[in-house]
Amino acid sequence: MFFKNIHIGKLIHIRIKETNLSVERLMNFLQCSEEDIENIYHRKSLDSEILLKLSKILEYDFFRIYSQHLLLYSPPASNSPKPKLKITELPRFRKNIYTIEVIKFILDLVRSNEKTKQQIIDEYRIPKTTLYKWLKKY
Repeated sequence: MFFKNIHIGKLIHIRIKETNLSVERLMNFLQCSEEDIENIYHRKSLDSEILLKLSKILEYDFFRIYSQHLLLYSPPASNSPKPKLKITELPRFRKNIYTIEVIKFILDLVRSNEKTKQQIIDEYRIPKTTLYKWLKKY
């Protein structure tokens, strides 16, 4: 699973091949040279502005890969009481984004008895009802 060690350049290269996007069109859109495009393929990380442009032209949300990494590999939540929500100017998102790959990963952990349902709920902060819906649906 590539969510643990993300090499965004390789993933972009794969998507370009899948969409058959011409290098010329990509160069025009990004306003860069062919050498710059080649450099992107070898980069483990990219500037968010470039990644946003690539997400648009390739019609694929590359940021979601990082969101999945956060869901799977962020440190477990502490057992201390949750503090009150702080006021912030940043947008708040009501729901987590679970792709089918993440769901399968979680369900494989449960079905292989690698983790209990309660461990999944605690470690990945997945609501109990969500986990049980997945188990029933998939």
